[in-house]
Parts: sequence; C-alpha cells; structure tokens
Amino acid sequence: MTTRESLLTTQGKIFQPPTSTGMADVLKSLNLLETLKESIDNNKLSDVKDAVEDLLISRINLAVLGDREDRKTTLINSLSGLGPEDEGAAPSPSPVAPEELASYPNPKHPDFRLWDLPAVPSATPFEPEGYLERVKFFRYNAVLMTFTQTPHPNTVKVFLEARSSQRQIVYFILLATDTDTEKGLEEKRKASMETLKSEGVAHLKVYLVRPSTLEKFDFPDLLEDMGRDLPEIRANALLLALPTLTPTLVTQKKDAFKALVWAAASLSGGVSAIPVPFVASMVDSSVAMRILTKAQLSLCLDNESVERLARQRGIEPTRLKGLRTCELSVEVTKGEVKKRLAAAEKELATVSSKLVEMAMPRHARSVSRSFAAMLQALNGAIDEMAADAEKVVAVALGEGK
Repeated sequence: MTTRESLLTTQGKIFQPPTSTGMADVLKSLNLLETLKESIDNNKLSDVKDAVEDLLISRINLAVLGDREDRKTTLINSLSGLGPEDEGAAPSPSPVAPEELASYPNPKHPDFRLWDLPAVPSATPFEPEGYLERVKFFRYNAVLMTFTQTPHPNTVKVFLEARSSQRQIVYFILLATDTDTEKGLEEKRKASMETLKSEGVAHLKVYLVRPSTLEKFDFPDLLEDMGRDLPEIRANALLLALPTLTPTLVTQKKDAFKALVWAAASLSGGVSAIPVPFVASMVDSSVAMRILTKAQLSLCLDNESVERLARQRGIEPTRLKGLRTCELSVEVTKGEVKKRLAAAEKELATVSSKLVEMAMPRHARSVSRSFAAMLQALNGAIDEMAADAEKVVAVALGEGK
C-alpha cells in the first residue's frame, strides 16, 4: 500500500475534539502523523501534496430514498443548508418523474452531491435487485431510507439485499413534522422497529429526524454513526460540507481543518528545503488561501450563508454578521493571508520547539521555520473563524427555540 493510500483508507469517526495533549491527537485520528513524517523523511513530497489535495477535494454522494413529499424535500435542502427559495434547492412538488432520479449538487461544496431516489414500489411480487440496479444504488457512499409512518416491506427487502453485499451503508430515517408530539413519534418509532423485526432485520436503529431543524432529535447521533461507518476521507468530506448545525459540529470542523493545516505546513517545510528563492512563500500563501477559503465556506461564515441562516431563523441579518470579528470570516483575501504568514515568521520564538521536533524528521529541522510559521498562522486563523462560527450558531439556535 502506498503512503497516499494509507492516508485515505483508514476507517474513522467524524473528528472528535482534541484532548489536552493537543494536535497529536487530531493527527492520530486522521492517521496523518506517521505517514506524513515518513513521506517527508523519504522526500516523497508528492504523497503529502496528494494528501492535502484529497482532504481539500473529496467527493461524497449521499442518497435520500422515499416518497417524494414535503418532508423529504425539506431534509434534502436542510442537508445543504438551503431553504425552498434558495438557488439550487430541491423544489416541491418535484418536477421529476416518480420513477426517475434527481441530483442536487451543493452550491458551495460541489464535491457534495445529494440524490433524490424514488420510493421503492409497493407492488408484489417485487424483485429488489431490479430496483437496486435501476437507481444505481451502489454508487452512493450512504443511503438514507426515509418514511413517515413505518417502512414498507419492499423497502426492507431492498435494505436486506443491499446489506447482503456488505458494501453499502444504509440508515432508516423516520421523518417528523413540527406538529408531531413526542409520544406520537415514539409510538411510530416502536411500530417501525416491530415492522423491521418482523421482516428479519435485527439490531438496527431507526433515527428520528425533523427535517426543518436537524439539530433536534436523532440527527446528531446519525452523524456520529455515519462518521464511524464511512471511510475516513468520505466522513471528512461530509463533515466539511454540512451546514454548521450545532456547536459540536463547529468544533469538529475546526479540528478537521487543523489536521489539514498540519499536512499543509509539512508540505511547506519540505518545499522550503528546495534552494529556489520565494518558492516556499508562494506555495504557503496559495495553499493557505485554499484552506481558509474552504474553512470560511464550511463554517458558513460567508455573507450569503449568514444571510440565509438569519432568514431561516427569523433573525435580522446584520445581527449575525456583526458577530464576525475575524477579517477572514468576512472575506478571505490574499493580503490578509500574507500578513498573517509574515507576522508568524516574526513570532516563531513563541512556537514550542517540542512541537517542531515532534513534527519534523531530524534531518529536516533546519527547514522547520516555514513549517512552524504556517502552522502558527493558519491555526490562529482557524481558531478565530471557529470562534465566530460558534457565536453565530449560538445566537441562531437561541432565537430558533
């Protein structure tokens, strides 16, 4: 297995917050520390570059299966952070023929694509293999099987057929309305579990999800399970593309970007060893711009995302916009990025020498200056942007209660 493959095939959770031991834990969760150190030590900078590219651009296809009705459409749009009036949103009623597929790429994260799969036919006899082939079931990284009462037996047959392949990640989702009572929802969940059990499905969860407010009910648990079930690079792509629904998601996104920053800083340190003037600085600012731009969009700090969130939660947009105190939260500019990199160069004395020694191979410590500067500049920026996102989410959730 190549170094790059070892970076991308690890199974793992959606990123958990680091403990007191700091960045080493974040990197350990990504399986980057040892592989990147090995790559740099062996002068395999192309492997490090590929790893950074794959963390920045990683495709994920998420399918939502079920009847085409308002709750399912709302779920698809909420997963992209969109309202029904936003450009790129799934329309309701759907103009797509009942038996056809519909695709909805995320406007801000084109590597995240949502698929609207038609409901499983209720006719008998029913051959699940035909349905799986018609909707191209196995090309999706995960499938959400939605229903509003109990899953139809034919849907369960599709699940069992897909599960038998041992290469498909499928979840049952009970969609709630804003008017459903807690008692009524639990009764529906219980009936759903009994239906699944009678059809031969054991030890399976039914996730209760309210499409209009995903932070409620079981959606956070669903995300945690998806992070564990998906290959790590796909879990990372899903995490970065989802809207900032909860403070926990903001923290997880921050930690994911810090791991990406470490990889980019390692690349910077390696490039600095090449005796070509200005090469490192050009690479640093270019990669830093890409990382911070993606972080701004992932944390939903750009003007369009903040205005959309304010509209959805009935808040004056200027109130949420005013919570952004970091310049990079408002706009990622080359001038601001270069200024931060230059400032970090002057403040290298504040960087722990232990961190540099841990991160860089012995023969490369002479080029650790570039590594440390980029690490300090970008980590500081990510911390500030995440703090802004936490404030925005807190106010939005508070107003939405």
